[in-house]
Amino acid sequence: MTIGFYASVGALALIAGMAHADEPQPFAIGEGAFHWDSYAAFADAYDLTGQTVEITGPWTGDEKAKVDAAFSYFTSATGAQVNYSGSDSFEQDIVISARSGSAPNLAVFPQPGLAADMASQGYLTPLPDGTADWVRDNFAAGQSWVDLATYPDQSGTDQIYGIFYRVDVKSLVWYSPEAFDEAGYDTPETMEDLKTLTDTIAADGGTPWCIGLGSGAATGWPATDWVEDMMLRTQTPADYDAWVTNEMKFDDPKVIAAIEEFGAFARNDTYVDGGTSAVANTDFRDSPTGLFAIPPKCYMHRQASFIPAFFPEGTAIGDDADFFYFPAYASKDLGKPVLGAGTFLAITNPSEATFAFMEFLKTPIAHELWMAQGGFLTAHTGVNLDVYADESLKAQGDILLNATTFRFDASDLMPGEIGAGAFWTGMVDYTTGVSAKEVAQTIQKRWDSIQ
Repeated sequence: MTIGFYASVGALALIAGMAHADEPQPFAIGEGAFHWDSYAAFADAYDLTGQTVEITGPWTGDEKAKVDAAFSYFTSATGAQVNYSGSDSFEQDIVISARSGSAPNLAVFPQPGLAADMASQGYLTPLPDGTADWVRDNFAAGQSWVDLATYPDQSGTDQIYGIFYRVDVKSLVWYSPEAFDEAGYDTPETMEDLKTLTDTIAADGGTPWCIGLGSGAATGWPATDWVEDMMLRTQTPADYDAWVTNEMKFDDPKVIAAIEEFGAFARNDTYVDGGTSAVANTDFRDSPTGLFAIPPKCYMHRQASFIPAFFPEGTAIGDDADFFYFPAYASKDLGKPVLGAGTFLAITNPSEATFAFMEFLKTPIAHELWMAQGGFLTAHTGVNLDVYADESLKAQGDILLNATTFRFDASDLMPGEIGAGAFWTGMVDYTTGVSAKEVAQTIQKRWDSIQ
């Protein structure tokens, strides 16, 4: 780094000290493995002293503290104050504020569907020309992220509205390294290998899987993730997208086949802890505990990146539990698809500082500053993976960067009556004996009834 860089950083740090005097920044500017060069280039490009950026989103508690810390560096770089407010009722609040003309500058959307609705009503501001190209070039599986943030405006013209900032990975299988080592099992590289491993564990007298769909009023949702992952591993991304929008009907043979792919694991008594009758009745939070029993009650558990929160207290990720990518079929040539979710920022009340903030989100440093605090994944290819707070996050980040396709959780994109209703209950019916075809037909009839 040049002397000029450190000189400019010193001046900007003084600004940060005045703006955040009672909230010290967690990382000294210019120190550590961060891409401070991207910070310096951004700082040189903007002087927004006296301006303010108001942001609202779903992050509260510890997440709010982390995002406040990350966004404080925007103030350091530009002199503009950032005020983030989190809300558990964000989805309702942002619509009300937009309709009343009191929207903040930026909103953090956890679901593309809400953003698409607001864009069609003229409540979002499209991002500048060239943004889509930038995302394609700088995010892994870049076209996927462009598609997820592109919607018709009021005139029906497609525009890109957001940049993703924080992503969750769902295509993971958790296991006990000790149990695998003792049994002599290797983590599979392909879906074919995973099915062979499942058969091998069962033949050895073990139980391959723990699966639980219980979740109170939301019982059934873990099975929807299985089916979505199977759609991505048996059909093209275009088919997945058509299914999400009902262009491909739920009772299409391709969807029925994906449901039956899930059933190949969940509806086999020798494959599942407690047998198939236990699948629908086991709470998803309790399900992974079988991994840690002695002897193991199961060897594998497919679930998203959040599931360690429900592991036994003191579980060390990487030692007591680890994960591998839920693999794709080698025979189907569909690359390495990843299922997940995520949040992105879009402009709800434009200003000079607001557009500058969106440029800030393009820098590696904007992502690294939360990566290093934990609880954050990104598909930005320019970040330093070594900045991740732990090896587990680094490995998940690597899965994201190696993805050839990323798709958002389908049930979150479907109408609520389907994705958070008929799909959930249909999967419970399926695991308790109803055929995949009958379940799919029932869901489609429900979808037809709401259109």
